[in-house]
Amino acid sequence: MTSETLTTPPTQALTRTWSAVLFDLDGTIVDSASDITASLAHMFAELGLPVPSDDELRAFVGPPLLDSLRMTAGFTDADAWEALNVYRDHYGRHVLRSPVFPGVAGVLERLHAAGVPVALATSKPESMARKVLDHAGLSRYFTVIAGASDDEERSTKADVVAEALRRLHEAGINTEHAVMVGDRGYDTLGALANGVPTILVEWGYGSPAEAGDAMAVVHSTDQLRNLLLG
Repeated sequence: MTSETLTTPPTQALTRTWSAVLFDLDGTIVDSASDITASLAHMFAELGLPVPSDDELRAFVGPPLLDSLRMTAGFTDADAWEALNVYRDHYGRHVLRSPVFPGVAGVLERLHAAGVPVALATSKPESMARKVLDHAGLSRYFTVIAGASDDEERSTKADVVAEALRRLHEAGINTEHAVMVGDRGYDTLGALANGVPTILVEWGYGSPAEAGDAMAVVHSTDQLRNLLLG
């Protein structure tokens, strides 16, 4: 996200004590775009289809892939599922290569040390997301890890955020003052559908046009830490 940054967040953001923090994964915690787009390019080539440009492939990063294949690429349901399986098979062999964005692990560690419950809410398959966090040594900071189900019954960001909140509630955690941290407009809309405000990170894959409904936009992990912990 490259544009004007909201460096002076609303007073609400500065004074709120968050009861829980939900994090997106791709573009927020890990820099996975190149690995995802490489697997997407492989998918199109494997299916004998023209490989979209890098910018077009990058647009697939964030929203549920099955939906993007149907709505953006014009695949039928059957073709979308075939493509998804080809993509998952290739990406599954590369998923652990994506590095953690600098400074993000420190924010997670500080939240954990402060006793703030943290949940993952990602459109990436939950089993794959757990492997990413385990490999990066970050799982210990998360009370809940929620992602898309393998059958895609739970795939939209709104559904994943709802599931993360449900699991936090089941764990006895107050979610009344939860906040979402993400990088795309999909994160904001999915969180708002559950009554949760969003802080967008500028180091991710979103565009300025996606920031309109966000509570704040931050350009550094120091800014993010200050908004989350004061």
